[in-house]
Amino acid sequence: MDFSITPEQQALYASMKRLAADVVAPGAAERDRDGRWDPDVWKQLAAAGVAGMPIPEEHGGSGGSIIDCCLVNEALAEGGHDGGLGLSLGAHWVIGTVPIWLHGTPEQQARWLPGLCDGSLIGSWASTEPEAGSDAAGIRTTATPDGDGWVLNGTKMFITNGPIADVCTVLALAPEGPTAFIVDTTNPGFTVGRELDKMGCRSSPTAEIVLQDCRVERDSLLGTPGEALWKIAFECFDWERTVMIAGCVGGMRATLDDAIAYAKDRKQFGKPIAHFQAVAHKLADMEINYQVVRNAVYKAAWLKENGQPHMLEASIAKALAGKLAVENALENIQIHGGYGYTRDFRAERGLRDAKLTSIGGGTTEIQKLIISRTILA
Repeated sequence: MDFSITPEQQALYASMKRLAADVVAPGAAERDRDGRWDPDVWKQLAAAGVAGMPIPEEHGGSGGSIIDCCLVNEALAEGGHDGGLGLSLGAHWVIGTVPIWLHGTPEQQARWLPGLCDGSLIGSWASTEPEAGSDAAGIRTTATPDGDGWVLNGTKMFITNGPIADVCTVLALAPEGPTAFIVDTTNPGFTVGRELDKMGCRSSPTAEIVLQDCRVERDSLLGTPGEALWKIAFECFDWERTVMIAGCVGGMRATLDDAIAYAKDRKQFGKPIAHFQAVAHKLADMEINYQVVRNAVYKAAWLKENGQPHMLEASIAKALAGKLAVENALENIQIHGGYGYTRDFRAERGLRDAKLTSIGGGTTEIQKLIISRTILA
């Protein structure tokens, strides 16, 4: 496996990191405190081609490869220090836009992809329900055929970008089985319920979605009725675990750099605390964790990009990231001492943002289930 990146990719990473430092980082603490999405930040990223990164140029996108998308996610997280922005971007990309690109009809692609790629539209995906999270097959939202269309009824929960999305792909139970529908969020019957007050990634809006006699036309059907779970939803999970997860790598790098800088600057007993073995060993462990997660993520991404089986590797990367990102964030707080427990420093926000990695996109427990079934098969 060749994990080296081209000079063009190095330049892409550097430019995205600078963009994040200039545009995303300055207001990150305030957006986190207020739980506020900033459309101006989104517009500036979209103008740089970020919103359509994975989509081919013929559809209005930037034509980025799998590795390109990982590098962009990683760089934005490292330079921007805003887990919420990364969460919303990931949802827009891998579960909001990619399914329409991969499974949409030419008419659906022409209608939705240009706006999703230039950032004038924001995408989302609605699968999770109050009683169906990890068990995606347990959805209860119904899709009832009605004349030349469908009527959707049900409630979705934890929908990233729900309050700001212009288009939402909804997973519902049709007579044939789980089926996906592209829904214009201005449709009557599509209602944003209560917005959730989250522990971390607070600049990314997350909400309950209520579908009450929400009528959609027949041409809103995405893919084949009854096949959405296996052909679309599981593919979304795969993109989350091989592309979206790269943002965690950038977050871990930012956390480690913060810890190193503080340990070099903070003095106790007449010398920087980095000179004490207890602190130096914490930094060494954090570097080990970072390198392990980065290698695991890019191995899974490389396999995906090259069309090779990678479900095991993707689940390993996801499980490692969910555990070690939190471990590093906790160590960063410990190194900062009392200051790390306050909101004056980024350390406590880093911990809150990191925790979602072990929950969203398939919990760590689900990843271990996939891993164990694969090695025992």
